[in-house]
Amino acid sequence: MDTALDEHVPEADRSKWLLSAPGMVHLRVPPQVIEVAVRLESWSAPPPRNDAQWFGQEEVEVELPGGDLAIETIDGGLTDVPLSLPSPGLYTMRWQWIFHGDRGVFTSPLRGGAAPLPIPPGERDELNGKDQYCLVQIWRVPADVEGE
Repeated sequence: MDTALDEHVPEADRSKWLLSAPGMVHLRVPPQVIEVAVRLESWSAPPPRNDAQWFGQEEVEVELPGGDLAIETIDGGLTDVPLSLPSPGLYTMRWQWIFHGDRGVFTSPLRGGAAPLPIPPGERDELNGKDQYCLVQIWRVPADVEGE
């Protein structure tokens, strides 16, 4: 979330993994996820797609009026991150995530989420022992595209 704004809650759409509101993006996670590793990357242009096998991958545009970011969790509150964006404005965020396949059963947080998620066994290095890993790539929407 952008620290320049008060907390916003995106519309509760239980059919989507990624929800956005001005100043924030919210990734819905399975209730069994306790620890998550997050990597934030700021790019000057759209980054190339990573060919790793991701469980989920989505892109969303979000207005970030201050450019100073933080991560907020239900139990941990607001945590500053060592990433400031070059300027306020409209950004695209690409979220990619995986789950730790040896940590048991994860169920979907989406509508009808009682069914187990199909997660292959094993742990990729990026998980580093956590339940979930998220790679978030952020880049500015070009000024000539904003407002179209």
